[in-house]
Amino acid sequence: MLKLKNYIKNDRQAIMSILPGFLISFAIAIVSYLLNRFIFHSLGSATIAILLGIILGNVYFKQVTLFAGTAWSEKKLLEFSVMFLGATVTFQTIGKLGFSGVGFILIQMISTIIFVLFMGKKLGFSANVSALMASGNAVCGSSAIAAVEPVIGAETSEKRTSIAMVNLMGTILMLSLPFLGTWIFGNNDLLRGALIGGTEQSVGQVVASATMVNPNTTTLATLFKIMRIIMLVFVVLYFGFISKKQTKGEQATAQIKIKRNSFLPWYVVGFLVLCTLDTLIHFVPEVSATAKFLSGWCETIALAAIGLRLNLVEFIKAGRKLLIYGSSILVFQVVLAIILISLLIK
Repeated sequence: MLKLKNYIKNDRQAIMSILPGFLISFAIAIVSYLLNRFIFHSLGSATIAILLGIILGNVYFKQVTLFAGTAWSEKKLLEFSVMFLGATVTFQTIGKLGFSGVGFILIQMISTIIFVLFMGKKLGFSANVSALMASGNAVCGSSAIAAVEPVIGAETSEKRTSIAMVNLMGTILMLSLPFLGTWIFGNNDLLRGALIGGTEQSVGQVVASATMVNPNTTTLATLFKIMRIIMLVFVVLYFGFISKKQTKGEQATAQIKIKRNSFLPWYVVGFLVLCTLDTLIHFVPEVSATAKFLSGWCETIALAAIGLRLNLVEFIKAGRKLLIYGSSILVFQVVLAIILISLLIK
């Protein structure tokens, strides 16, 4: 009985320590949603949340009492966001793109991963930052980074830096791709959708960007994006395998830890299970819509927390080198996508 009382007491204390930081993150997420809906109609709640979080976290919300809650929101809510995303996609999506569409996505993703890892090494970034940047840009932004981070043992600061940079790049692409796609491909919705869905980082940014064109482009861009999301499991497995190879020479205790954590995290397994169930039994629209709603809100709150915890001074110190890294990836992805679309889909 005494042990039970102590457990309940500790559990209550843990919740109370998390609550302040979580509530601030949640409040920023709500403000971001309202700003996106009534003022910045195409920017996206998630993008606004991380930008607003960075500003408020570096100017005002620096209190130690917020750290536990923002840390919990950053980690756990991104994990739930990944899992819920699985209920919004099916493996049957691949068939709708055709062989040329699938080929475009696979070549684009593999080439992006290779290029990002190569540039990260050349510019002197850690292997972890390079892996997180590669997964975030190749697959689905913050969700992919959250999925890969535990299997490679990345530091929290490395995850924050990668997420902030990937979201910054995604915002630039989100605003520019509708105009670039129309300029290059004219009024061809399939090609414009391929460009947006094949390069843009997060699902929200894909939808926001394609919405600037028309509804048909939005549907097609989403299909290309979903194909990339389905590949998330294989990207996590790849980086987990690479991480195990690189740690073979370490101490036995470290090897045991790697073995336990380097398979698929619970939320990636959850993603795969939900995706498989949706493929086999087809969730009713209400279930998929609820999962999409929960995934979006979990991601928005988590990005607000990440923004609150991001030390802007440290981020700026990496400044020039990080800017070169991000810019080179952005240019590479867009140029490669245009070439592949012209060769494979057009």
